[in-house]
Amino acid sequence: MTTVHRLLDDAFAGVEPSPEVQDLKEEIRANLEARAAELQAEGATPDHAARRAFDELGDVRAIVADAQADVAAETGGAPRTALQEAFVAAQQHRVRPTPRFVLGVVLASVVLVALVAMCLLTPLGVVALPGYVVAALLLTAASAAGFVVGLSLSQETTTNHPVPSRRAGGYYLATGLTVLALLLALFTVLGIFDAWMYVVAGAAFVVGGTLFTLLGVTQTNRKKAWVRDVARAHATGHHYDRFEHDPAAAARFGVYTVVIWLVAFVVFVVLGLTVGWAWSWLTFVVALAVMMLVLARMLFRSTEEQQKK
Repeated sequence: MTTVHRLLDDAFAGVEPSPEVQDLKEEIRANLEARAAELQAEGATPDHAARRAFDELGDVRAIVADAQADVAAETGGAPRTALQEAFVAAQQHRVRPTPRFVLGVVLASVVLVALVAMCLLTPLGVVALPGYVVAALLLTAASAAGFVVGLSLSQETTTNHPVPSRRAGGYYLATGLTVLALLLALFTVLGIFDAWMYVVAGAAFVVGGTLFTLLGVTQTNRKKAWVRDVARAHATGHHYDRFEHDPAAAARFGVYTVVIWLVAFVVFVVLGLTVGWAWSWLTFVVALAVMMLVLARMLFRSTEEQQKK
């Protein structure tokens, strides 16, 4: 079977390896996989999609040579395709992670895993930590998870501009609340907390999910200009982001989402007090499914619908 990975490895077989070449190879791989996925969505087979994406790419060795040369001095060369321009720009403007960012993410991840593992020792009978200690450790672990997400979004990458600090903080809070809700529910099932903790977990999940939704529907396209240009070159005939073109639809979806989760929380509490907390959490699964259906219905508009506008 022909795949992007095999074709890319064959294309780079005669290229002298170096850190810069490897970075460019991974950048090309990501773009080719995205393009092949688009072609498969249009009905192409995986083999045909991979080969067509490579045909659109052109000569890989020429791209590597262009990326390693001073582009400013190449005014007399043959014009490059949109994909080739994107790869050259990716090589020129590659953003490497700072040591502080790497250290922060690694430490936060270690803290997250270590605290959750420590809490799991209680239901396993290895240690007997009080409930409030377990809750405090889980809160810290959830905060670490949110820190990883927020810090990652606040970094500029090869493809995207950094998210503003306040918005990254919003993702930190939303992630922390969602992870905390899942951890509290898990340890309540394991018998560490009383049943009322389901209410706390449900409230945290509702707030976190609502915050995620609000952040998502208000997110703007923060990709660099040269990435947007390449994306627009392949946008013809595909579905488009309705929320980006119709702010009113984004606002309606935000209202629908808040209503869905408020109703879900009320039903969760009612079922917990009547039927029992063991099954009432399924309310949130249903609410999530409803929200995804509403999102799928509102977010995208087919090509035929676009042509009718």
